[in-house]
Amino acid sequence: MDNYGILSLAPALIAVILAFITREALFSILCGVLVGLLITGQDLLFGFTGLIQSALGNADYIWVIGIEVFIGIMVAFFQKSGAISAVANKLNEKLHITPRIAQVMGAALGVLIFFSDYFSPLFVGNVMRPITDKAKVSREKLAWLCDCTSAPVCITLPFTAWGVYVAGLVVGFGTFATAAGQNAVIHASVFQLYGILTIVMILLVALGFLPDYGPMKKAEERARTTGKVVADGDTPMLSRELDTIKPKEGFKSNIILHFLIPALIVIAVTIGTYVIMGSAKTLEAFVLAVTYQAIVLLIQKAFNIREMVQVATEGIKSVVSAMLILSLAYCINAISKTLGTANFVISVTESWMTPATLLAMTFAVCAFISFFTGTSWGVYAIMIPIAMPLAFSMSGGVEGSLVYAEIAAVMGGGAFGDHCSPLSDTTILSSLGAGSDHVDHVKTQLPYALSVAVLCLIGYIIIGICL
Repeated sequence: MDNYGILSLAPALIAVILAFITREALFSILCGVLVGLLITGQDLLFGFTGLIQSALGNADYIWVIGIEVFIGIMVAFFQKSGAISAVANKLNEKLHITPRIAQVMGAALGVLIFFSDYFSPLFVGNVMRPITDKAKVSREKLAWLCDCTSAPVCITLPFTAWGVYVAGLVVGFGTFATAAGQNAVIHASVFQLYGILTIVMILLVALGFLPDYGPMKKAEERARTTGKVVADGDTPMLSRELDTIKPKEGFKSNIILHFLIPALIVIAVTIGTYVIMGSAKTLEAFVLAVTYQAIVLLIQKAFNIREMVQVATEGIKSVVSAMLILSLAYCINAISKTLGTANFVISVTESWMTPATLLAMTFAVCAFISFFTGTSWGVYAIMIPIAMPLAFSMSGGVEGSLVYAEIAAVMGGGAFGDHCSPLSDTTILSSLGAGSDHVDHVKTQLPYALSVAVLCLIGYIIIGICL
């Protein structure tokens, strides 16, 4: 079957609803997976084990899990060397860290780490967590800052891996030859309303020009008045294992040696391999950084080999929760593909397209699919072959502003789900980096993401009419 009709939405819909009701992301996603198996008529036991093997037995999943493992080890080594505490103390000495300054620092750091939507939330969250904690900024707000400066920034800048990926997808449609694909993505940048407006929003909120609202307002009031950056009863994605890791008595941390060099290794390798090889080797960057940390700390006798293994193990334990949620997110994405979730949404909406509504409808459809599947690049692969012929047809076969805006609408809609869906890997990584409860992160940032999405719809309607 091409799709299972309205039933194709059931797994993701059940997972999202249960997550908000129970506040247990792992249980909720598991229920969604089991419902999907029942709809497809599969046996729950053998169907589930088969799904695990097919959904998780691929290079993409192993790559993401590998990054999470080495991030856990890297943070544990940071803890053992006292590096993050040293950075926070140094910043507090040089600056009077207020909640506003802490938020601006987090937003600025996230924008600067633009080259990887995986590295950015993990790096920003781990660096800023001690600073925002001391400034009484809620973990939910930090997770939102991490999330807003990952996918939205990546779609706004055309030379990221996202831009290159989409450039490859548009080649062959209309007048786009190989070289023209990248040029089209560059021209589409001015129409990237979701990325641009998200960045504007985080700066306005961080600077205090736009007050917090919705669940985020309550979280910030709790943090300011009680000092509780995490709500009572919450389960932060970073477990308690890291709290037990302390520097060896008498060991003095060196910010350059223990913090800046490992961070620069990750940045330099990621950017360098992207420039030279055309593909950012993020996992390899983390492996090299962790290897450097281990060698330096062994030489300085911060720990012996046995203690090093113990610290690394504690670091891996600290990210197990995120790894489990991510694993089930891959499973529910796989069952959604089997059910034809994307095909169903497209079949329902494609007949509504007109020149005036093309951009807004494209954005809305991509946002809907990406939210309920938790993937943006999958949405791009599905929607570009549909969106490009429509845009060229409505522009008279000419490459122009309508076509460029259509590319931006697809990218922005896909980024919406990647940004705020509880099933998205970058949403999970943002919760992990910030040490926030995952469901609370989704609940607090959703009103902000929806506000930007509504503005994008209005903007694309205006652009569609003008073009």
